[in-house]
Parts: sequence; C-alpha cells; structure tokens
Amino acid sequence: MFSYIANTKKEQEEMLKVIGVNSIDELFSDIKPEHSPKSFDLPDGKSEFEVVEYLKKLALKNSSELIFFIGGGYYDHYVPAVVTSLMSRGEFFSAYTPYQPECSQGTLQALYEYQSAICTMTNMEISNASLYDGGTALYEAAMMAFRITKRKKVLIDGGVNPIFKKILKTYTSNLDFEFNETEVVHGATDREKMYKLLDKDTAAVIVQNPNFFGAIDDYTDIVEKAHAVGALVIESVYPISLGLLKTPGEMGVDIVTGEGQSLGLSLNFGGPYLGFMATKKKYARKMPGRIVGQTTDKNGKRCFVNTLQAREQHIRREKATSNICTNVALCALQSIIYMSAIGKQGFKELAQLNLDKAEFAKGVIDKIEGVEVKRSSPTFNEFTVHLPIDASIVVGKMIDRGFAAGFPLGRYYKGMENYMIIVVTEKRTREEILNYAKALEEVLKEV
Repeated sequence: MFSYIANTKKEQEEMLKVIGVNSIDELFSDIKPEHSPKSFDLPDGKSEFEVVEYLKKLALKNSSELIFFIGGGYYDHYVPAVVTSLMSRGEFFSAYTPYQPECSQGTLQALYEYQSAICTMTNMEISNASLYDGGTALYEAAMMAFRITKRKKVLIDGGVNPIFKKILKTYTSNLDFEFNETEVVHGATDREKMYKLLDKDTAAVIVQNPNFFGAIDDYTDIVEKAHAVGALVIESVYPISLGLLKTPGEMGVDIVTGEGQSLGLSLNFGGPYLGFMATKKKYARKMPGRIVGQTTDKNGKRCFVNTLQAREQHIRREKATSNICTNVALCALQSIIYMSAIGKQGFKELAQLNLDKAEFAKGVIDKIEGVEVKRSSPTFNEFTVHLPIDASIVVGKMIDRGFAAGFPLGRYYKGMENYMIIVVTEKRTREEILNYAKALEEVLKEV
C-alpha cells in the first residue's frame, strides 16, 4: 500500500504511533466508504519513451486546424510574438511570491504596472495583483460584498456566465448565503424582476457586460437602485470590449472582475488563465489577494513592495479574505506585456475590429435559410443565433468541416437546445467567415 511513498514499514509505524492511531485505515476512518478510492490496482508503469509516444498519439487527436467561432468566456485572440518572448526571459524566473522586495523588484514592478493597467481599463480606483481565474474572481467579489455589507443575499442576473455561476455556487455550497437569479428577457436583464427582489437584505447584485448571450447593457440604473438600499454591484466584464464600451467605473459599479485570458493568453486547452479584480479604494482592505505598491528606499530611490497581502498563508483560517492560494503572477506578467505592446490606441482599434467583424458575420449568417440572428440587444463580438435543429448536432457536424462553430446553449439552458452563441475575433478573416456560413448552410441542408 502506498508503495510510491518512500517510507519503510517501520517508519510508517513510528509516525502512526506519534499521531495516536494504529493503522493508515484508521487514520482515514473519517472518510465515508462511498467517498474512498475503490482500488489502487493501477497498471504497471511505462518507460519515458513509451509515455512520450503515447502522449504524442493522444495529442494528434486534437485538431490544430480548427477555425474558432466559439467563445463563452474564453476567446481565440492573437497574441503578438513579443509577449511570449519577453515573459520567457530569465529575469522573470523569480520567486512565486515576492515577499523579499530587495530580490524581486522586477516582478513587483511588473505587477504594479499590471494593477495600473487594470485600473485604467476598468476606470476603477484600485486593483489587486490578480486572482486565479474569472470564475473564482467572481466568487471572491461576492465574498467581499458579504464582508462589507454584513448581509447574506445576492441577486444574480441570468446573463452571467453559467460556468462562473456554477463556480460561485460550488464554493459557497456549505455557507449560509442566499442566491436569487433573475431570467433574461430577450437576452437582456429583467429589470422589473430584479427591482422586486432588491431589498435591504441584499448584499450585492451581480451582472455581466457583455452578458453570456453577447448582449451589451448599461447598468447605471441598476447601480443607483442597488446603492439606494445599501447593496453593492459586482460586474464581470470581457476586457477587450472595454476598448469601446462604457466602463464599470463610469456606471458606478463597486467591484469589477473578469477572465483575463483574452489579455495575451492563449487558449492552452483550458488554462492556466487569469482572474482580475478592481474596486473602490475604500474597499481595499476587504479585497483578497495582494496589492503591490510604490514607495522609496532609504536612499530615496523609487521601489516596489507588497503593500497589502492579507492572504490565507497568514494562518487566519475563517477570518482570511481568501482561501484560493494563487495569483498566477506569470499570467499577470503576460497580460501587462500584452497591454503595453498594443497600447491605448491599439486597444481601441482591437475592440473596433472585433465589433466590425462580428457585425459582418451577423449579416452573412442571417441570410442562411432557417437561421435567425437574435437582434433584440446590441452586441460586441459575440451573438446568439436560433437554428432549425439542435445546436449540438450542428456543432458536431461543423467540426468535421474544420470549424468550432459555437457554444450550444442547450448545455446550460433548458428549452434553448436550438440556440448557439457565435463569436468573431480579430483573427477571423472575411474568407473564413464566408466559408463558415457556407459550411453551416450545407450542414443544415443535410439534416
């Protein structure tokens, strides 16, 4: 048993004696049988050569030729070569947690610049030095709201990413919090329903812009209503859209979160990604993670330090601001290199490209017989279409034609089996969009 642990049987017996149990089984007796491993009867190990060959065969099953029209929170944006080149330099091979500023000035300055860029992009006052990913960042924002308001009720707009909502509810499943969700109306927030549920027990309202269906909204009115009863507003954002859209800060939002994958990170089969968070300065001490600040050393030179670092490793247990143990600093570094490389004007042009190409795609796809592009709300680069058949079938058949066609909504929304979300980023060419529409038309004729 546990043959991969380099402890002799005698050493195991000595350790068990010290902790006061007679066997390893007794040590884990608190784990219910249905939750215990069914077997450790693992196959024999393979040599390094055999493992490499096996993994190569598996990798070949992943098509590298697919053209992506799928989003749902994670997007196929172009990453300039300068990004990976700079973030791979040896100067950045520093400690994961830069607790010793005298040894970590490069990393600390990079994180400081990252925070500054997030504040500029969202129009908020303060940012932390990143979180794990967009979903856990949203959870952290909800926990912030609970700590700030001392309330236990949250309203969630139905347009919030269902993956993020699942993460939020999973992390809080054993906590005494109440979540009420309002459905969307024609792809947008049901304000009438939300205002009925909004009361003095509400800690926060959670919205997303653009929402999961691609709809753009201005939540200024919701912010005013929420603040009138002492509730906070949390907004999850798609960062690239902020090159054109009204910022959360302009709407008066209290906490902003988002998935930073589109800020210079490749899709990478699902990670590692980046969660960003920004808020008002008055909530700084309620914000999880660490904040890097600028100061001067004893010689008066500009330098950087961890100004605020109230995190779980300080043994605060239930009083900790966070129990998610990472800030993915290397991904934050990658993002600030990306934002610096494209610059302010480039960021605006990038957003405009996404919008224009998506609008072109809408016009082309809308001409296909049996396909309806939903136009009840303005969109950025992601939009919803209604198909004459189950979207999952369409997605499967489009893969055979070289396209990741979109996100089938029936996976998360009952009754929306024929709906699909399509995204068009700056990488999609006119030719690719026209070929996509042609392939979609052929698939629909076949079935």
